[in-house]
Amino acid sequence: MSRLRNILAGAGIATVGAVGTKMAVDYFKNRNKEEAPDESEGDVDEAETPPEQVSYAVVQDDSVQSFLDASFGDPGRYVPTRSPKVFDYQGGQYMVIWARDNKQDKNQMMAFQYTDAGRKMIASVGYTPDKTDYNMPGLEDTPFAVEVNGEKIASGQGETDGADEVDFVLA
Repeated sequence: MSRLRNILAGAGIATVGAVGTKMAVDYFKNRNKEEAPDESEGDVDEAETPPEQVSYAVVQDDSVQSFLDASFGDPGRYVPTRSPKVFDYQGGQYMVIWARDNKQDKNQMMAFQYTDAGRKMIASVGYTPDKTDYNMPGLEDTPFAVEVNGEKIASGQGETDGADEVDFVLA
C-alpha cells in the first residue's frame, strides 16, 4: 500500500481509484477534480516518481466533510468548496483543502504536511472578495507557496487584498 493511501486511511478519507502520477506544474494548475487513475495500472510507487512529477490520489468528496468535522470538532463549520489535493511530491506528503468557513463567513484554504510525527498545518488562508488573511507556519520549509491575486506568498502572517480564489502552487 502506498504512503498516500496510509495517510488517507489514517485521516478517514476514502480514495477513488489507484494512486496516479502527473507533471507537477499541470497538477497544481488544475482547479477542477482530478481524473481518477486507472485502477488496472495499480498504485504507483512514490519513491520512484521523478522529481518533476507528483503522485496523487483522488478522494471521495463526502469523506472530506467527515475529515473536517472530526479534525475541527465543529460539524458543518467547514464545508468543502473545491476538490482537495492529496499528493506526494519529492518525498513529502501533503493535503490541501478548500472549504467555506460558515462561522467566520469566508472561504478557507488549509494545507497540511504529513510526517512521521503526524499531521501539521503548514498554511491557512481565509479569503473573501474584500480581504485575504494568511498564516504560513511551515510553508517556507516546503517547495510550495500560496498564490493570491498572482502574488506568491511562502511565509509569514498577515493580510492582503481580497480574492475570489487562492491556489496552492510551486514556489
